[in-house]
Amino acid sequence: MAVEPTHEAARSTAQAVAHHGAQAVQEAAHGGDAIPELPNLVTVLHHRLQDAPWVTWLHQWENIVFAAFVGVLLALLAWRTTRHPATIPRGWQNLLEVFVEGIDGMVHGMAGRHGRTFTPFVATIFVYIWLMNLSVVVPFLKSSTSSINTTVALALVVFSYVQYTGLRTLGVRGYLDHLAGSPRDLVGWLLVPLMLPIHLLGELIKPMSLSMRLAFNVFAEDVLLAVLVGLGIGLSLTVQLPPWAPVPLQLFVMPLVLIFSTVQALVFSLLSTVYLSLMLPHEEHH
Repeated sequence: MAVEPTHEAARSTAQAVAHHGAQAVQEAAHGGDAIPELPNLVTVLHHRLQDAPWVTWLHQWENIVFAAFVGVLLALLAWRTTRHPATIPRGWQNLLEVFVEGIDGMVHGMAGRHGRTFTPFVATIFVYIWLMNLSVVVPFLKSSTSSINTTVALALVVFSYVQYTGLRTLGVRGYLDHLAGSPRDLVGWLLVPLMLPIHLLGELIKPMSLSMRLAFNVFAEDVLLAVLVGLGIGLSLTVQLPPWAPVPLQLFVMPLVLIFSTVQALVFSLLSTVYLSLMLPHEEHH
């Protein structure tokens, strides 16, 4: 006799979930804010404690909060690994050195031997973005890179470092010569009024393309994960499956999230390395 109310409650819950999902689809079709998203710690606190000012502040700046959390975690990990370096690396130090050698080889191959000075910057960008991308698979965390605000900030950091590198390596005169298309003959000087705006526009487009590519891809990845999680929960409630039934569906999507997150972080780092290498003197490319 106690089983029937449980089944009835499960059916009513499933119907409510289905009804809410249908409403979300309709609102999204009409421009409403019904994009599926996995709940994180801040959204749970905001749902429970809506009147608390500190919760409202966290909810307003949740992307920065989670980005700062990943940054602090990365800094603690780097400090813990490099605090007492061993002559014969083991464990985390060995893994970190293998990773740094891989990034250094990539930067050296694209920017030349003097481009090796970019390895710390490129490696930090890669690990930071990679960990933020993967944050969505940790319960009650969120991928800050799914927000365009976070990716714009990252792209502006790359843009500023690229311009600083150009001014430092080329000098002011060489930097302006680079923007003008490096004219060396009469035809080159005649094309300066055309090449200068094109180069300036290209430098401004680079951070826009970096930020939009990363944000939209990670956002689509998070939406896919949220939809599959909701699908698994809805099926378990509707068909009355055991609690572990949706797990195989999640095991299928987790490798995809890992691959997509790694690819997006790698693409961002590769493009940053390319932009930095273009600011080096021409002889460095050989």
